[in-house]
Amino acid sequence: MGNGRKTVYNSISSPEKLEKVNPENIQLGNDFLEYLISIDRSKSTVDAYRNDLNIFWCWNLDNNNNKFFINLSKREIAKYQNYCLSVLGWSPARMRRVKSTLSSLSNYIENMMDDEFKDYRPIIRKIESPVACAVREKTILEEGQLQELLDKLTEKAQYDKACMLSLAMNNGRRKSELPRMKLSYFTKDNIIYGSLYKTPETVTTKGRGSRGKQLIVYTLKNGFQKYLDLWLKYREENNITSEWLIPRKENGVYIDEQVPITTMDSWAETFSKILGVPFYWHSLRHFFTTKLSESNIPDGVIQDIIGWDSADMCRLYCDTPTDAKFEKYFGEEGIKEVKKKSLSDM
Repeated sequence: MGNGRKTVYNSISSPEKLEKVNPENIQLGNDFLEYLISIDRSKSTVDAYRNDLNIFWCWNLDNNNNKFFINLSKREIAKYQNYCLSVLGWSPARMRRVKSTLSSLSNYIENMMDDEFKDYRPIIRKIESPVACAVREKTILEEGQLQELLDKLTEKAQYDKACMLSLAMNNGRRKSELPRMKLSYFTKDNIIYGSLYKTPETVTTKGRGSRGKQLIVYTLKNGFQKYLDLWLKYREENNITSEWLIPRKENGVYIDEQVPITTMDSWAETFSKILGVPFYWHSLRHFFTTKLSESNIPDGVIQDIIGWDSADMCRLYCDTPTDAKFEKYFGEEGIKEVKKKSLSDM
């Protein structure tokens, strides 16, 4: 049993190697990244592109005579792809993403530097990508499993972990979005219909642009309230002051900063060990969607709660088996009458 899903971070780049990279490649890469910033790409996107390029430049230095990107051949790009898959152990999905970085750079050269390189033609997209396939074990968590985990965390007085876990179970936000929840979001004034916490301001979520996608976040009150109350009581008893619902803990002291992603990852490993199955935060996005769907909340309402652009995402994130779906609607007497639940029932 693994301790949660693992990503292979093998990298061949280093500051020492980057100093030896062809200056023309470094300049080209920097110009490209500046262009991305100018068209309002998010910081995380620009940082990811920079990391991808640094790895490629160092491979090119070590294995391809430090060749200028403009002069690369399709055969050399194919060699890089093979290196990443065979030596670095990347998944097909990661390889496809990194290739999209190189492809975007190629398109930038063709569209923005055609006066300097008139005969340049993009070649990256002509290299066939590896077949996409699942390389990680998918964990589908049942409510009983998560309740046992919550019970064990509260027994150990780990109220911050329990609160964060329950928060994710009851709003389905991404790992990067959960630390952005503020203490002020969870007051009586922000409860609507007696059953939902509604943030009084938009929260930055994943999306195009430097500001990401701004969404109102909804959290199911009934499932979350117990663990919120335990955490608020602990905060008060220990004089924890921070605008963030669950602040960063450093050397045993809570400070007024968001919980870092490294802490979220560490907690995920802890949860994996307790559960006995791989835990990852995104599985709770599936759990939340499935819970709403199995309570007969219409897809359109689920779409609005989570903030998706399309209700089609509900089908992608609902983990209810097909047979279980059929059993709900069909019986010996034919089609069953199914009663829809309200959010206050959850």
